[in-house]
Amino acid sequence: MIDLSLFDYNLPKELIARFPLPDRDQSRLLILIRRECKIIHSHFRNLPEYLKEGDLLIINNSKVIPARLIGSLNGSFIDCLLTKKINEDTWEGIFHPARKVKTGKKIKFSEGLEGEIIRINDYGKRLIQFNRKGNDLINLIRKIGFAPLPPYIKRKNEEAIKYKEFDLNRYQTIYAKEEGSIAAPTAGLHFTPKVIDKIKEKGVEVLEITLHVGEATFRPVKTKKIEEHKMGEEYFHIKEEVANKINLAKKDKRRIIAVGTTTVRALESAWKDNYLEPGFNKTELFIYPGYKFKVVDALLTNFHLPKSTLLMLVSAFASQNPEEGIKLIKKAYKEAIKRKYRFYSYGDCMLIL
Repeated sequence: MIDLSLFDYNLPKELIARFPLPDRDQSRLLILIRRECKIIHSHFRNLPEYLKEGDLLIINNSKVIPARLIGSLNGSFIDCLLTKKINEDTWEGIFHPARKVKTGKKIKFSEGLEGEIIRINDYGKRLIQFNRKGNDLINLIRKIGFAPLPPYIKRKNEEAIKYKEFDLNRYQTIYAKEEGSIAAPTAGLHFTPKVIDKIKEKGVEVLEITLHVGEATFRPVKTKKIEEHKMGEEYFHIKEEVANKINLAKKDKRRIIAVGTTTVRALESAWKDNYLEPGFNKTELFIYPGYKFKVVDALLTNFHLPKSTLLMLVSAFASQNPEEGIKLIKKAYKEAIKRKYRFYSYGDCMLIL
């Protein structure tokens, strides 16, 4: 059993990126070469230099919905993150401050939108039934909703309003297509059309899959032994032509490079009997040290929160030996902190080769 405390680390608050850099590809890039335990410091615009002809670069084209709503309850602000559509007029959500959001309470939003709390679910989530339904409700959410930024970015209500359009643009990859995520696949935030063009010029094929990022991705681990943690469901789709190209690349021993942990989970979940299955599916796969990767050969990822399942995944990817993987990622993070890399969603990134 692996203790949760092994994934803890101290991060100076000033290294949490509250805003992205002016240009997406300005981000710094830490390259971790696993076999040599070697670290190289670069910038994201130089990513193509570390790819080679024949590689497949797999990106997650899920589009973030403006799932954060700001409402009022008895004169107090209520922050609502919609996490899952239940039916035409009901959603599951996370509310703050939760203590005020009790069953039967009605929350008022702008544009005449109102919702009543009809049930309290596990993990503190609530079901809210709106006074609108169907496309009318969805279009209204798109109009009044904010980018569902993580809490550590700390946009208070006034600041959230000030930067609403900015965040709706920057908390979204340039290749986002399929609407459905409540958090951005953040490893993809660094890409620009110019970088993608350079990658393709090297003979690297860029392929798209879809995994809609849900509450499962950022659900905190509260068990002392990480194996006891339960991941929630997330839905993904891999087109047949994409699966065929990945299967051929695996046969030819060409590298599969995943952009982001969400892409990793989708690919590893779809692997059945030495074959990547296409189609629509769902996953509850929890990847932690000791996991043997079957599809992914290299990983581009951001820097993750202490004790998070995402940090556990990259630690697993660093080495098949659990102890060595955790040690290597801790070394990389220590180096990144020393050199004042910017952390988390709007921060810098790491390429693990």
